[in-house]
Amino acid sequence: MPISANQDRATLPGCVALLLALPALLFALVTWQVAADGPLVRLDERLSRLLVNPDRYSELLADLGNVQFAVPVLAAALGYVAVRDRRAGTDRWWLPVAAAVLLMALVPALVVPLKELTDRPGTPAVPPGTGYYPSGHTATAAVAYGSATLLLLPRLGTDLARRALITLCAALVLGASYGLVRRGYHWPLDVVGSWCLCAVLLASLWLFLRRTTAPDRPQR
Repeated sequence: MPISANQDRATLPGCVALLLALPALLFALVTWQVAADGPLVRLDERLSRLLVNPDRYSELLADLGNVQFAVPVLAAALGYVAVRDRRAGTDRWWLPVAAAVLLMALVPALVVPLKELTDRPGTPAVPPGTGYYPSGHTATAAVAYGSATLLLLPRLGTDLARRALITLCAALVLGASYGLVRRGYHWPLDVVGSWCLCAVLLASLWLFLRRTTAPDRPQR
């Protein structure tokens, strides 16, 4: 209905602002605290001491954030989307895939300079060193699984399938995050900072796909 469409367009800017501004502000706050060795860092270190308990299970969960595991999952999803949309004659079938690839490439481009800037030391469970904030493994997991989910969701035929995919994505990202903290590979704030950063990246991808593509409408 025209009224509903107008209402949707009217509320979209507010949703966009929340999707981008809130996690960006949280990321700025956490990064400032880490760089300045602020009060949140002290709380973070105490929380880490309570949570760390290295075991085989936590190490396996942490591996979900490895490039060798997360990126092939994304590549499989991108391959499926590209083949499906091209066969269907979808207009600009390559655009969602290219956008997701670019987003994945942005992860090291953003994370590595931030690690050098903050120069945060690791937990007592890892060898002495710095450059642990933000967590690259968390960012890899969030962007790889999140991008795959965003591209696959419009191409699933039922609400049940979509809910299952979102649940799976959340379980993979949270599992990797928990494993990294539990194993002692990262402080909790390292993971939280990556969540905030990736929320901005994934929201940007969602907005881009929403505005530029219509994956279920073949070209005629």
